[in-house]
Amino acid sequence: MKTGNQSVKTDFILLGLFQYGPMDTGLFVVIAILFLVALMGNIMLILLIQLDTRLHTPMYFLLSQLSFIDMMYISTTVPKMATNFLSNSKTITFVGCETQAFVFLVLGGTEALLLGFMSYDRYVAICHPLRYPVLMSKKICWFMVTCAWTSCSINSLIHTLYAFQLPFCRSRLINYFFCEVPSMLPLVCQDTYQYEHTILLSELIILLLPFMAILASYACVLTVVFQMSSGKGQTKAISTCSSHLTVASLFYVTTLSTYTRPHSLRSPEEDKIVAVFYAIITPLLNPFIYSLRNKEVIRALRRVCVQKI
Repeated sequence: MKTGNQSVKTDFILLGLFQYGPMDTGLFVVIAILFLVALMGNIMLILLIQLDTRLHTPMYFLLSQLSFIDMMYISTTVPKMATNFLSNSKTITFVGCETQAFVFLVLGGTEALLLGFMSYDRYVAICHPLRYPVLMSKKICWFMVTCAWTSCSINSLIHTLYAFQLPFCRSRLINYFFCEVPSMLPLVCQDTYQYEHTILLSELIILLLPFMAILASYACVLTVVFQMSSGKGQTKAISTCSSHLTVASLFYVTTLSTYTRPHSLRSPEEDKIVAVFYAIITPLLNPFIYSLRNKEVIRALRRVCVQKI
């Protein structure tokens, strides 16, 4: 019988984004506004794509999936963080922490793969336009999305089950604002060096490979775009691709920074700042980057508004 092992399934305590008082209404209001803006932005983009038949294309189908993921992504972490600003208790149950870590991993991995598929969509549309209806058929789009959800769910389930069966024999204080596998490892009382290599390998596959594919596909796209004789075509292609590349870069760089470094080389404060970008800022910016910089979406919004009026 282990006497020093406190791996009993007790509650954890989330220290939060930064040190704050027992009750901070101001921070709650700010976080709540950001959450509602992100939620409404993604919901409106999904509804717009559904309502306007001209947006029933592979690109916007994948974009609606991205908005759905972002909507769920921010809903997984922000509500608990916001309520902690108004609560004297910052606790989260063992099962609640495990569930949050699992859902967050699923959504993050699926978004990483989905962004890669979106770059493939733009590559085919610009570099192989005549084969686009075949290479990006409805069946293939659903196959991509299903593969992304399934593979990331399996990967996340394995990591979550393994990480949460480790012995947590140190403090129950999580120096983070939500439960994430890397943030849990400092609480483990056994050597996690080999497991961190497993995390590194899986995240290189899920994060780095799609990011490299995105950079390669856009290198091909830009080569074709600058050979176009039509200035209007160049502008449209660059506008669409630059929006996607902006979102992808922000997401991949920040997540790679968290998941590819061992916890011994990271500081909690830096990790929390980086996590804000991929857990809050990216879901907040995505609908606006894809809508405000996309003339097709703006025209679709006008058409829907006119029809409703």
